[in-house]
Amino acid sequence: MFDGVDDAPNRIRRLLEANGLSLKKRWGQNFMISPAARERVVSTLDPRPDEDVWEIGPGLGGITALLVARARRVTVFEVDHGLIRLLERRFGERIAIVAGDAVRTVVERSDEPARIVGNLPYRSAAAIITAILENPRFPADVRRMVFTVQREMAARMVAGPGSSDYSPFSVLCRITGEPRTIGDVSPGSFYPAPQVVSTIVQVDPRAIDVNIRRLCSICARSLFAQRRKTIGNTALNLAAALGRDPKFVRDRIEAAGISLRSRAEEIPVEGYLCLASLLSADPSLE
Repeated sequence: MFDGVDDAPNRIRRLLEANGLSLKKRWGQNFMISPAARERVVSTLDPRPDEDVWEIGPGLGGITALLVARARRVTVFEVDHGLIRLLERRFGERIAIVAGDAVRTVVERSDEPARIVGNLPYRSAAAIITAILENPRFPADVRRMVFTVQREMAARMVAGPGSSDYSPFSVLCRITGEPRTIGDVSPGSFYPAPQVVSTIVQVDPRAIDVNIRRLCSICARSLFAQRRKTIGNTALNLAAALGRDPKFVRDRIEAAGISLRSRAEEIPVEGYLCLASLLSADPSLE
């Protein structure tokens, strides 16, 4: 029943209609219908026969089918119960299905995959990636993640200091891994075709202390909260977030080699890590 459906918009429409289903805008459903794009995503992920893979937002299962053929076990996270029924009929026991919002369900799992992949809905992509990267268990066993996201979000993931795209999200992505863009995917590679260009992003995780990661995110969010102000001023935001005296926080900022006259967008990732490391030495901030 599914042969060729993944590649043909007219067949997708008929399949959805036959099952009483419709695409829901609030979930940003755009199925990847290009076989070449799906193959590029999975080849970049590079799953091995002895590895478990998580897929977020499988849709009809176009990417899932490639994963099942290459990985040991595939767990998919899908919020649409109608699509879940289709996936159950297509794959049966060859996949495990987790129903619900991935922002919540990915952090509730006790198992850990070797690789994570997702053609992510544009509206919730940042929230999903953040939930994964801020998961206290991450990245114990995760070797690679590959996401398809809006091109502007991909730019934020890989941005460095001095760029208008540099943000707390950039800092989080770069302290927990090495993000890099693999290539763009045109709107015509999806059904329905979005009005934006997508980009495939690869993230190879690296180990980082859980408390340092937490403090690093707090630092970035607090100091970026008023982007155009100097660190000397936004240090008040960080002091409030930590529940510490502003002088204590400013002293730690300067000890990390960060000028109070600089701005958050000018601080390299290493600066945020150094500041978080100094703060982590305070037992009251654990």
